[in-house]
Amino acid sequence: MHKIWAVVRREFVERVRTKWFWVSAILGPVLFAGIIVFQIVQSMGGAVRNVAVVDSTTDKLGPKVIEALDASGSFRATLAAAGPGVIDSLSNLVESKQLNGFLIITDDLVQTGRAEYQASNLGMQTIESLQRTLGKLVVKARLEQRGVNPGVVDWAQIRIALDQKKISHGKAVSDSATQSFFMAYFMAILLFMAILLYGVNVMSSVLEEKTTRIIEVLVSSIRPFQLMLGKILGAGSVSFFQFVIWGVSARVLLSLRGPIARALGADPASVQTMVLPHIPAATLAVFIAFFLGGFLLYSAMFAAVGAMSSNEQEARQAQQPVTYLLMVSYLSILGLTNDPSSTFARTLSLVPFTTPIATPVRWTAGSMPTWELAASLVILAIGIVAVTWVYRVGILMTGKRPTVKELVRWVRTA
Repeated sequence: MHKIWAVVRREFVERVRTKWFWVSAILGPVLFAGIIVFQIVQSMGGAVRNVAVVDSTTDKLGPKVIEALDASGSFRATLAAAGPGVIDSLSNLVESKQLNGFLIITDDLVQTGRAEYQASNLGMQTIESLQRTLGKLVVKARLEQRGVNPGVVDWAQIRIALDQKKISHGKAVSDSATQSFFMAYFMAILLFMAILLYGVNVMSSVLEEKTTRIIEVLVSSIRPFQLMLGKILGAGSVSFFQFVIWGVSARVLLSLRGPIARALGADPASVQTMVLPHIPAATLAVFIAFFLGGFLLYSAMFAAVGAMSSNEQEARQAQQPVTYLLMVSYLSILGLTNDPSSTFARTLSLVPFTTPIATPVRWTAGSMPTWELAASLVILAIGIVAVTWVYRVGILMTGKRPTVKELVRWVRTA
């Protein structure tokens, strides 16, 4: 055990001493502080967009559109009568940044629900807000044309508040689809970043020791498995240390969001909704278990790539399939969260290369049977042991380009 600890300590110290580690560790709190400042600026009115409404309707619907846009709180609207050269004049104002955009409405707005918006930046939030506001206005206008009392229309248009609860292990607990999705997505992002960044570091470290023949000296006093485990644990501890820095910084910045808002001249109550979500103990335990398992698996795979390669170019080519396997589960997050119980989701959670991300996402997004969770852990453990065999044999193989046939021979030899 002391040999593994020596490798872990060396790997940890060598990585933490680099300036790039501290640069990346500092960038996390800086980014989080930027998110807080951005939300404060939005609450101060920075997100309100100045737009003009070009009214070409026969019943002069422009004033009602302006009233609805102003009431939404996202726009500050002005009326522009339709005429020759109006569009060119407004386009010049948009290009000179005096106007964010302009909305062109005709009789098609009520008849077919079509309008046109021109702007220098077509943000998704702006377009959705415009469509939502105009949609309510069109519904009201159509009903009024049918003789429905406007007061009745206003009374009938009500926003539905849907209480969301997730049934887990026979109990209904308060939850929301948005919170579940972002929690699962955030966990997948952390795992993806840690595996990709520090897994490649493990590969580079193994390759460097192999090409410089240092590995021959090391394996004379330590077993290949102990060496690989020490490297992976060393890189993993660096990853956890960085996440601890980010987590503590996030907590401190959240506690200071009130003073930051006051310093910027905003209402502190505007950022009180920005809080860290509550993570149940079971979800945290599942995430940690599969984070460790996934990190061990992919770091072992990257270590095996470094062990079976003779130079940097071969290693870069051989690591591509490993990266593709990681990308498959990462790109499947949306499908996993939409239907955690689908055949697709079940299959991904029972494949060793995709289960580190698929299983925590399924567990967070919906109820997952305990036997599937246990099966995923067992399959993940088997995958780690299997990859270790490739590393064990390839670490001393030099001078040969890695091929599938050669890898099969290595495994048989092991």
